[in-house]
Amino acid sequence: MHLSTTAALVTGGASGLGEATARHFAAQGAQVTILDRDADRGIQVAGEIGGHFAQTDVTDEDSVAAAVRLGMDKMGKITATVNCAGIAYGIKTVGKDGPHPLDAFQRTIDINLVGTFNVSRLASAEMAKNEPEADGARGVIINTASIAAYDGQKGQAAYAASKGGVVGMTLPMARDLASTGIRVMTIAPGIFMTPMLAGLPEEVQQQLAADVPSPARLGDPMEYGRLAGFIVEMGYLNGEVIRIDGALRMR
Repeated sequence: MHLSTTAALVTGGASGLGEATARHFAAQGAQVTILDRDADRGIQVAGEIGGHFAQTDVTDEDSVAAAVRLGMDKMGKITATVNCAGIAYGIKTVGKDGPHPLDAFQRTIDINLVGTFNVSRLASAEMAKNEPEADGARGVIINTASIAAYDGQKGQAAYAASKGGVVGMTLPMARDLASTGIRVMTIAPGIFMTPMLAGLPEEVQQQLAADVPSPARLGDPMEYGRLAGFIVEMGYLNGEVIRIDGALRMR
């Protein structure tokens, strides 16, 4: 597979890691359809990269099915799906306000884990219809976990659980889809300069960066996008999780 002939769905593509991925793919000649809840920003980014936009709730089957249909209509095919949509709460299991609100835990699982699977299953059904390449390839799914799946900190029970689920389903999904020529990979980012972190005070950002062994800085979302592009083109990568974290191990 080559980025120049890729037709990609990118969830969470209106900002952060998803936006960087959408921009990188488009710059390399790929067709891109952005799926996001933020219509204003999604339309703007899609317009800037010459892509398409579908306002989407990744937890809703009908919403995702409509977005997949739009992607098919606009691009003619889907050969890659990059799942970047996600949320994070910082809530302890029991805190000063009492036990962790169950709805916050459920919402995190629904968006980060169930939403990822929902998009992947519907997109892969379309990928399976593609004409195979010489090596049998029909498409690739790239999911987003986090190093919190392995090194979750206090206040991250919901987030770590959701991302641990993404890690856990990587290999079985790859095995499920192997016969159709669809690969499944997961990227586990460390601390990246996303809009959420950009809103923190400068001294806090510097402290976070200092904890990264090398290079001692926050990750650039474009580095995530470039890794996703590499995965698309490196056809022997399958069923694996790649950490991109500067060797950070949170404690």
